[in-house]
Amino acid sequence: MNDEFADNIESALVRSSEDFERAPFDREVAFYNSICLGNIELVHTFYAPLACEGCGILSENPLRNLKYHFAISTAMIARYCINGGMPPEESYRISDLYIMKADKCKNEADVHMVHSEMIDCYTRTMRRVRNSGVYSKQIVRIIDYISEHLHSRILIKDASDYLKISPAYLSRLFKSETGMSFSDYVCKAKVEEASNLLLFSEYTDLEISNLFCFSSQSHFIRVFRKYMGVTPREYKKQYKVHGIEKK
Repeated sequence: MNDEFADNIESALVRSSEDFERAPFDREVAFYNSICLGNIELVHTFYAPLACEGCGILSENPLRNLKYHFAISTAMIARYCINGGMPPEESYRISDLYIMKADKCKNEADVHMVHSEMIDCYTRTMRRVRNSGVYSKQIVRIIDYISEHLHSRILIKDASDYLKISPAYLSRLFKSETGMSFSDYVCKAKVEEASNLLLFSEYTDLEISNLFCFSSQSHFIRVFRKYMGVTPREYKKQYKVHGIEKK
């Protein structure tokens, strides 16, 4: 990268940071935060394809311009993940790896594919970072399993079959390490993701209830109130008062 390009990248990063400070709850920030949480399902919900419109022209060549914006996007994610606890050397290693991969792309479609791979890599790495040293390998695997099946009906038998252990043993192990029953953890994880969809998507309560495989809308409302202290409708109103609007 030449000095002029490096200056362009740095200026774009400064503008992006200033935008985040002005609008801390918009969908783009929700996307970056979901990466830091290691929440793959939520990342997919908020993900938008890499775009250059309205972001400045760094090259008159469309492919090269897209690659430059790829580098900016990667740098932003790297910064967020470092702030979220990822060791800087690991974050920069991932950043360098995918920027080099993008630089070798021959067309825009390949750049978009590498961008998606980069986001997935950072998200999975952040999930590992957040869980490392806290839980046993078995529980980390089950938490990963839960995160990847939030839009399905999650049963402890299926989870125990995944680990090839008995449901009773998994139940005891999960409670002893997390302090929550398996079913409570699943419900809480679903509610946490549902709360983001309530704020940053156009889904109705019923659609969200179905999306997360609650038995009924009333069941969803009851579980949501248990963990959030308010109903979904009250939750949306509460945050609207604080200036958080759907984008």
